[in-house]
Amino acid sequence: MAEATGLTSADGTTRPTIFAEMTALAQATNAVNLGQGFPDSDGPEWIREAAVEAIRTGANQYPPGRGIPELRSSIAEHQLRHYGIVLDPEREVLVTAGATEAIAASILALAGPGDEVVTLEPFYDSHAATIAMAGASHVTVPLVPDTSGFRLDSEALDAAVTERTRVILVNTPHNPTGTVLSADELGIIASAARRVDAVVVTDEVYEHLTFDGRTHTPPATLPGMAERTLTISSSGKTFSLTGWKIGWVTGPAELIEAVTAIKQFLTYTGGAPFQPAIARALTEGDADIAALRESLAQRRDLLVEGLRASGFEVVVPGGTYFVCADATPFLSPDVPDGAAFARALPGLAGIACVPVSAFCRDGSPAADALSSWVRFTFVKEEATLLRAIERLGDLRAG
Repeated sequence: MAEATGLTSADGTTRPTIFAEMTALAQATNAVNLGQGFPDSDGPEWIREAAVEAIRTGANQYPPGRGIPELRSSIAEHQLRHYGIVLDPEREVLVTAGATEAIAASILALAGPGDEVVTLEPFYDSHAATIAMAGASHVTVPLVPDTSGFRLDSEALDAAVTERTRVILVNTPHNPTGTVLSADELGIIASAARRVDAVVVTDEVYEHLTFDGRTHTPPATLPGMAERTLTISSSGKTFSLTGWKIGWVTGPAELIEAVTAIKQFLTYTGGAPFQPAIARALTEGDADIAALRESLAQRRDLLVEGLRASGFEVVVPGGTYFVCADATPFLSPDVPDGAAFARALPGLAGIACVPVSAFCRDGSPAADALSSWVRFTFVKEEATLLRAIERLGDLRAG
């Protein structure tokens, strides 16, 4: 999913999100931008060439609203091969303009005024925005940092999920914390959804980017969950082609119909030459995915080591592009929290990051608990990370 560049306030004006603000600060100070999570190198050349060939051979007009048959079939085959999920590509697969549209269309289709949508907290920024657009109430459940990572507060989840809960929106592997929810944690979520007859919408865009032997478990594979789960993913993170915006949502036909009814009045369709290229990537690109995963694990370790050497407390992520670090050792009366630290860091050391509080509700217990934490991305070239680590050393020395 793309990290948003702006939000519209109640008076109709648009203000920049924290991602746009940090990127602008990075540009103004010539800082290494480890704030916004996008690769600084393109995906596999053969996939890009497949899109070029599609342009040359006429894939330049509107594709079918649900996506071209070849891509829908490739998505269905991917789910079967990796997870044992059986899908009808004609009725249970919908291609979208990235995962962001899939999430928006799903929430708008399923929730409205009087309904509650439960998310983890911290949460990805578009989750909160989409819930607000739907007119639903946003209820959050904290992820709590410990020595094994950020973990689900199961008691808080049980209290948060009520008869008013229409949707539980789950993100795993999780942005911003890098947590890969365990089978036990997903089982707790599944049990809560079944208890109140809620639909689970899962944001799984980092499904293949897990480390240290961890594996991603789609909630749709759990007992009793296939019939109440919409699974969302995309090609952007898996193949380092974030600008192509080819995503998808899969699930029961009746739920896909509801999402399609909204999606057709959002983008209707798009990405004509990219769809056949991604159809090939999903069936032929396993080696590319493995190479990216291995490279990201090495770059994660490089950044984690550099952050720790500079004085940060770090939670080692199990997946995604991101590592969260506690900036408490660097705080002061002039720089009292992670948000102030993130805004000061480009000028102090020539590095940009993002405060974790930007992924929390203002004044929530999670926002308070994580007020000193910041997020860095390691989806950059090794030379870029080494330059950032060198600058972090200067910060420590100061």
